[in-house]
Amino acid sequence: MTTIPVIDFSKLDGEERAHTLAQISKGCEEWGFFQLVNHGIPVEVLERVKKVAAECFKLEREETFKNSTPVKLLNELVDSNQNGKVENVDWEDVFLLTDDNEWPSKIPQFKETMKEYRSELKKVAERVMEVMDENLGLAKGYIKKAFNNNGAAFFGTKVSHYPPCPHPEKVYGLRAHTDAGGVILLFQDDQVDGLQILKDGQWIDVLPIPNAIVINTGDQIEVLSNGKYKSVWHRVLSKRDGNRRSIASFYNPSLKATIAPALEELSSSNSATYPTFVFGNYMSVYNDQKFLPKEPRFQAVGAIPF
Repeated sequence: MTTIPVIDFSKLDGEERAHTLAQISKGCEEWGFFQLVNHGIPVEVLERVKKVAAECFKLEREETFKNSTPVKLLNELVDSNQNGKVENVDWEDVFLLTDDNEWPSKIPQFKETMKEYRSELKKVAERVMEVMDENLGLAKGYIKKAFNNNGAAFFGTKVSHYPPCPHPEKVYGLRAHTDAGGVILLFQDDQVDGLQILKDGQWIDVLPIPNAIVINTGDQIEVLSNGKYKSVWHRVLSKRDGNRRSIASFYNPSLKATIAPALEELSSSNSATYPTFVFGNYMSVYNDQKFLPKEPRFQAVGAIPF
């Protein structure tokens, strides 16, 4: 069975540093996805995250999901005896946490736990970016600086659940897409699978590893690396059994940041194969085209003056 790389992040600090850097380089270049174990986030924090996320869904969101648009559309499709899939929706309950928005959950310890988790995870994200800097031959802190120009980088956390689906063949948990931003860090369910990535024309399962953090590169890393690191298509299958937890955090550029291939820093003789653009303009294009191929997004944003 083909599986994405699993990398022991703690070995960056020891005799196996060079090997670990090479593993991460391969994960970025050949896969666009890899799993980190021994990443430094205390297990006790991760266990509390699981607890408050489960309680939040069970007590505050499960009943609302039963009356949501995906449920209604799936029921209509089944009742009409039509073939095919439900269009334009995902079998997902989701809300966003940022430093600025109002966090919806009133579950005891939810805010304290998620604030601590996000703080720990942001440190991992910045360390991963430093490894990318080193592997790409960039100055230490280059990617972080690029994401923080003209404003602070955005760090958001999507708290998702994919509830049991009575007809998983008729609706995706999350439709196939690449991620718009920079570095994505996913804390996925310990037991319920469903995440798949597209590699060499085949959909490959990202198997659950308890307390691992799944890393993937977004479209902006593809641009900064001038295509050496690619953002990768991925999707979530809905499942008949099991309520899949998925907590994805995004370290993205500031909306006013100018993003461009780091050609001089990469010591590359190649010409830029990606445009220079403002990230906020890219997000405007992406929000309309998220589930479509990314290449036209790059063309469209390259045509927007700034």
